Amino acid sequence: MALLDKWRAMAYDTKNNDKAKIQRLWDDYFKQEKRVYQELLKNPDEEVTGTVAQLAEKYDLSIMYMTAFLDGIDESLKVKNPIEEMEEDTNVSLAFDKEKLYMNMVDAKADWLYNLSEWDAIFSPEKRDELYKAGKNLNTVKHETPKIYPNDPCPCGSGKKYKKCCGKNA
Repeated sequence: MALLDKWRAMAYDTKNNDKAKIQRLWDDYFKQEKRVYQELLKNPDEEVTGTVAQLAEKYDLSIMYMTAFLDGIDESLKVKNPIEEMEEDTNVSLAFDKEKLYMNMVDAKADWLYNLSEWDAIFSPEKRDELYKAGKNLNTVKHETPKIYPNDPCPCGSGKKYKKCCGKNA
């Protein structure tokens, strides 16, 4: 079983795991995650690479927490890692796009991460505000429904004019 599958079984399987135990796991993970991001943001342009096991050791994380970290940062990386099939000896990179990382943290509502003081040395307050707004809108879906006029064909497909079909009830 790939590492990511093992992590997901540990962290998300509420049928086989006690919910309180899972909550403690996440609470502990978030503390460790914060610590790793603080370290990475000190040198944001440095490309950190190694095997999953090497990076887990470097950041004093368990293999499962390193797996979770790699899963979480994946959308912000310059080159994605093979997270679905990675094992302890898989080579991975933590080279991230700073703007994308910040916006993804905002999108994930991870205020303990996007409010880290380390960001102050990377972005100006104005830039952070701009990225915050962009992050808030990252996964906002806008549905534009075209205006239907009374003499338009009815969108239900009946072939009648809208005013003589579905528009009667509107």
